[in-house]
Amino acid sequence: MKKTNAGLRLILIMAFLTAVFTAVVLFFSSAHAKNDTYVDIDPETVKLVQLDPPKEGDPIAIVDTDLGEFRMRLYPEYSPEAVKNFTELAESGYYNDTYVFDSGSGAFASMGAPQKNGELPVGYDTTREDIPRELHQDLWPIRGTVMSLARAGKRGIKEVLLGGTQYYSGSRFLVVDTIKFTPELEEELREISTIEGLGDAFIGKGGVPNFSQQMTIIGQTYEGFEVIDALSSLESKDNGAYHIPVEDVKIKTVTIGTYSEGSDK
Repeated sequence: MKKTNAGLRLILIMAFLTAVFTAVVLFFSSAHAKNDTYVDIDPETVKLVQLDPPKEGDPIAIVDTDLGEFRMRLYPEYSPEAVKNFTELAESGYYNDTYVFDSGSGAFASMGAPQKNGELPVGYDTTREDIPRELHQDLWPIRGTVMSLARAGKRGIKEVLLGGTQYYSGSRFLVVDTIKFTPELEEELREISTIEGLGDAFIGKGGVPNFSQQMTIIGQTYEGFEVIDALSSLESKDNGAYHIPVEDVKIKTVTIGTYSEGSDK
């Protein structure tokens, strides 16, 4: 009987040690995953690159919609995988005749979906939707920012036990317009921002501060802001997930090129 009890105690001790070891491994794996997913920001070294105009030879995209076109400088140096995904889809003609599927708030417009409700069709190849989120301390959601829509991955046992979620970018994208900046919000932005010039950039240019470091930024609009204003303010109906425009508005084409001061192409 004593041998049986001793054996049982040994089994319980080994099970406990195994559980502790597993928890430690999961903890460090989770910490590494979070470091890969979130960005460390050094306020002293942040460069607000979106405030700079495009330069000769910079990669650009021209998005032609039913309401006109807007042009953006792409950022492959900051978000290489998401920009590669967007560029390849554009060059394949994927975005031709896709929908603006979320609008009406005046703050942003989401587009690039093959279906009016913003969903992906049954049987769609989802490999284009599995691009790990890329964040960078130099990119912020000021007016004209173009962001790849983020989606949360499935939560496994590690995420359930220790928290944290992996986020992915895909084919659909969002163009930032602006919220209304009240005097109170302006004062708060200036007080809490530890990055020189960022609060003033939001206040002066417009934008959606709540989107900061939430989605992969792939580009910055430099021409066609009036089109963005129109796209973000469409009459729409709430379907529970998105504010779907009452009248269809589509992307005609997305053209990839390089910036030239002579022709903008």
